[in-house]
Amino acid sequence: MEDALLIDRVQFAFTIMYHYLFPQLTMGLGLLIVVLKGLFLWKKDERYNQSARFWAKIFAINFAVGVVTGIPMEFQFGTNWARFSTFAGGVIGQTLAMEGVFAFFLESSFLGLFLFGEKKLGRSGHFLAAVMVFLGSWLSGYFIIATNAWMQHPLAYAAATDGSLHVSDYWGLLLNPWIGWQYTHNMIGAVVTAAFVMTSVGAFYLLSNRNVEYGKVFVRVGVGAGLIGSLLVAFPTGDGQVKNVATYQPVTFAGMEGLFESKEGAELMLIGQPDMEKLRMDNPLYVPQLLSFLTHYRWTAEVKGLQAFPKEQWPTNIPLLYYSYHIMVGLGTIFMAIMALAAFLLWKKKLYQARWALWILLLAFPFPYIANTAGWMTAELGRQPWLVYGLMRTLHGASPTVSAGNGLFTLLGFLGMYFVIGVLFLFLVVKRINQGPENAGSAH
Repeated sequence: MEDALLIDRVQFAFTIMYHYLFPQLTMGLGLLIVVLKGLFLWKKDERYNQSARFWAKIFAINFAVGVVTGIPMEFQFGTNWARFSTFAGGVIGQTLAMEGVFAFFLESSFLGLFLFGEKKLGRSGHFLAAVMVFLGSWLSGYFIIATNAWMQHPLAYAAATDGSLHVSDYWGLLLNPWIGWQYTHNMIGAVVTAAFVMTSVGAFYLLSNRNVEYGKVFVRVGVGAGLIGSLLVAFPTGDGQVKNVATYQPVTFAGMEGLFESKEGAELMLIGQPDMEKLRMDNPLYVPQLLSFLTHYRWTAEVKGLQAFPKEQWPTNIPLLYYSYHIMVGLGTIFMAIMALAAFLLWKKKLYQARWALWILLLAFPFPYIANTAGWMTAELGRQPWLVYGLMRTLHGASPTVSAGNGLFTLLGFLGMYFVIGVLFLFLVVKRINQGPENAGSAH
């Protein structure tokens, strides 16, 4: 049973981490395409319109692969996680259904209009279509976050006679106090991803001396969005989400921060390695009292450490939780530095000629993907050993009839299938980038 559970967890972790490589770009690009269309309406410069068309093509490829890779995850609720679905399906089924009925169809319908209906829609109608695609993608994100928020902080539910749960208050479910900061932090993280990708493509064009005017547009818009997004993803959204965890999951918060003992004037750990045998941090580099101040706005406030809680409530893998959180925070700090430097050079009108800076922007695009993945690992590792925090443990949510062999067989199938999909995706995107914005074509 334990082997089957491990494989079930690995399979879901792989499929969801692979899948989320794509929605984060579509959600971020949805906003940036609206920005490009808005700049076209304002400045009457066809470069912005052609840029929007170009990125809409990338959006469409990314959207299609996101749909394909997202479907298997929901099937796993019924195959690998049947007990969890029986227990919580009456709640999470509501938000997942709303995501499909309201958000997905809104996004996909208007994406078709945006791609193929520009001449018939006119300038204002085409801009409206872009706005609706953006709203659909962000509404989709909201319903998915609402599902995860309920698993992190369950409320607005009632138990049936058979022990299964159902929704008792729809507005309570959709306005869960966990959602606000998690949603805004997640969506701005998606904007950071899209901004770095757009900036990277622009830097590629400038360095290769092709599509130069479009390269300047991509860099200018991407750096602006990236700088704002990198600041907002740290504060207030990142700070707010960490306070969420400290309030509702204090044992998770202690694990994220590497705090083993409760302290008044707790230090903020910058670097260190958790030693789970001696329950201490090895080779620590920290700022004294800063964790207490950031958490409670008092330098001497007490912050509870892991040893203040029973061990059975501790996160299952504290070292991986700690490293995931610090990778996310560390990369976020680097993002701010990169985009601040690029914005300064842009203000000085030196960025387009500074090849060393353009190389940094070109090569930096994978890091927001890593940061977003590390952020979701932090959220999910922090919730363990619970599937639904305080209500159902992960051990009790797996399907009892799915063997380890069956799980391993399907996991290998997903690995092979997703490898092929990934190669096809990269081929299509690289082909589109090589064709360039000037060949993006006009929608009909």
